[in-house]
Amino acid sequence: MMNLSGKGLFFALCFGFFTLFSCTARIDGSLETNGSARLTVSMSLGQRITSLIRSFSSAGGQQTEQILDGASIAKSMTGSPGVSSVTFRNTSASSVEGQILISHIDEFFGKFITFEQKNTSGRCVININRDNASVILESLSSEVTDYLTAILAPIAIGDEMTKPEYLELVTVFYNKAVSDEISASRIRASIDFPANVKTVKGGVSSGRKAVFDVPLVDLLVLETPLNFEVTW
Repeated sequence: MMNLSGKGLFFALCFGFFTLFSCTARIDGSLETNGSARLTVSMSLGQRITSLIRSFSSAGGQQTEQILDGASIAKSMTGSPGVSSVTFRNTSASSVEGQILISHIDEFFGKFITFEQKNTSGRCVININRDNASVILESLSSEVTDYLTAILAPIAIGDEMTKPEYLELVTVFYNKAVSDEISASRIRASIDFPANVKTVKGGVSSGRKAVFDVPLVDLLVLETPLNFEVTW
């Protein structure tokens, strides 16, 4: 069954820090001095990808209206490393929203986040590359790995490609409409830090807030590592 649930969605969120595969994702959150965090997440699959998932299900002899399952997402994430609690609800068959409470940010999947706090100063670094992406994928459900493979994502199939090469492959294998939807998908995150931001890499800041806007294809291909750093 090709509905996206459980850790599959969390992978997408972590890369924002949510990860999804062709979607619009919005993450608003706050990070505290003890490394705990609260994230409010909303995410919707694109029309073309929604149709593609339904066609996968039909080809496998299964029919499903629910593409994203908010309750299943919350259930499978409960008890995951660094996670205190999760609540998600469906706003449509292919859209979810909810909250994730994190006990310590650097205990997230794959430990690709570094958090440091000393007195009133701190630092948070996220580094995602082809090596640690494979480690993160190993901790996810088989559903997400199968789906990433189905859309030919280089991080799943292990091939090294440029972004144009990947999008061309999707165009040839599926069609240009699917490729264009993946290309247009973005993950947007707005995070409040414990004090005024001094420096930010990979985004912009104002006061205590840092804002990031990441093309999804950058994550799927990882042609170059994704590096984000905030100091306060």
